[in-house]
This record gives sequence, C-alpha cells and structure tokens, in this order.
Amino acid sequence: MRDTDTGKANKPLPDGVYPAVKKNGEPYYRASLTYKRKHISLGSYPLAEAAGAAYREGLSILGSPLITLRSYTPKSPLAFEKWVCLINFRDNGLYFGKPIYVGTRMFSYFLSPALELKFDPDDLFYYSSHKIMCRGGHYFVADYGMQVSILGRYGIRPYAVMGRDYRFINGDPTDFRRENIQVLNLYRGVRLEQKKGQYCYTVRIHVKGNYLVGRYNDQISAAIAYNKAIDVLKKNGSTRKYIPNYIDGLAPSRYAEIYTEVKISPRLHQWRPDPVISPNNPQS
Repeated sequence: MRDTDTGKANKPLPDGVYPAVKKNGEPYYRASLTYKRKHISLGSYPLAEAAGAAYREGLSILGSPLITLRSYTPKSPLAFEKWVCLINFRDNGLYFGKPIYVGTRMFSYFLSPALELKFDPDDLFYYSSHKIMCRGGHYFVADYGMQVSILGRYGIRPYAVMGRDYRFINGDPTDFRRENIQVLNLYRGVRLEQKKGQYCYTVRIHVKGNYLVGRYNDQISAAIAYNKAIDVLKKNGSTRKYIPNYIDGLAPSRYAEIYTEVKISPRLHQWRPDPVISPNNPQS
C-alpha cells in the first residue's frame, strides 16, 4: 500500500498511536496508553511521529519515579497538564482528568509549571470535576454554564478586594486552604475600618455617590443597617436595584429587634430623587 500524496510506502504507526479523521476529512493521530488497567488518552497530534513521541514520554513518566514535575520542559511532546495527571497516577494511584497532584493533607492544582494553587482535601471532589481558569488574576470555574469565582466557596462575594474584604493569612494568594483565608467583610456595604484607634464596621450605600449609613460595633448590626437603608431609600422613591444582606442563622425575631434598634443617618431619611424636568415645561 502506498501513500496517495507522496507515493511512498506507508510506514507502520508507532506504538500507542491511532489514526483518526476530522469532520473536514483532515487526518490526525491520537496517542494513548494503558497503565495498571487504566486506559489514558495522551492527546491528538497532526503527525504520527509526534503522537509516538508523546506515547514514549508517557511510558517514561509512569515508569520512572526520578521524573518529577520539575523535569518538564516546554519541548516536551506532552502538555504539562498531562504530566501532572500521569505523575499523580504513578505516585498516588489516582487518575484525574485535571492537573491535580495529591499531597499530605492537601492537594495542588497546577495551572502552569509556575502557578500552583493549594487546596484542602475536602475540595478534591469538586475540583477533580471542574477546570480552574485564570483571567486578570481572578480564578474561576465553569459551573452550570456560568463562570463562577472560586472565592465564592469561601463566602467571599464577587468583586471583593483582597486586603480589604479578605486576606490570605500566610501572605500566599495561591493558598486556598480554608485555614489560610480570613473573610474581613462578609456583607454588602460593610467595611471593617479603624476609627480613632478603634475598629468598627462602617456602612456606606451608593446613591449618586457613597452615603455614610453609620458605624457599628458588630458586623450583624452593620449588615442589617445596610438593609434598613435600602428600605428607606425605596420608600423615598429610589428605583435602584439594591441586593440586601442575608444573615444566615439569625432568628426572624432577633433580626426584627436589631432592625428596629439600629440607627441610620438622617440624610437617608431626607433623601429624595431628583425631580423629572419635562423639556416642554422647563423649571428655572
């Protein structure tokens, strides 16, 4: 049998390489191997030689404990993500389709050779089925067709600011173990601030600029004060769509008690929307 393009006799395919055809008729090659009864796909390649090189490298990784993640180079025929999967399978007997390496009392998710995110073992099931992506320094996953920030798993709101709303206790912003994350501001409109040498929870709400709602000794009172400010603004004619704070675990009777007692700025009670001026009836 001869190649129709070159007229040369077809060479036998390398071990672990299988031909395939794209929908447009273009041929390509798949590389795969079997290790400890586990069939592992290594990727698709335009040339049989490249697929064969990936197969041989995969066998080398699985067969030699001397090969580590530090051994990877950009010239490798296998993607770095596949290196992580293979080395974790070799060392831990667990194969994940995501670049996860399981360590002692934690696991790492590698976005690149230089970017390693650390997580608690309790999060392993979730991230083994969700791909982490990074854009603009923010980490997110695709969940039910939506891009969801991984910070939400720690009670941190979208668009929260590191250092203001939350912090990494050991200073490492890639260490997402729960003991390393401290939420500073859990509720909308609430900020922990230092005033005259003492810490308090300052509440502001945006109404054509930030209005000071008040300062409070505890976070729950501050969150409820923000909700009360929303109610007052709506009663006075605001059409802005504010999202109130939800206080988990607080009995309705206790919520009502705090709501009644908490004080907010008189300016909010006095606020009214700007009058609508008709172009046919201008006011001076």
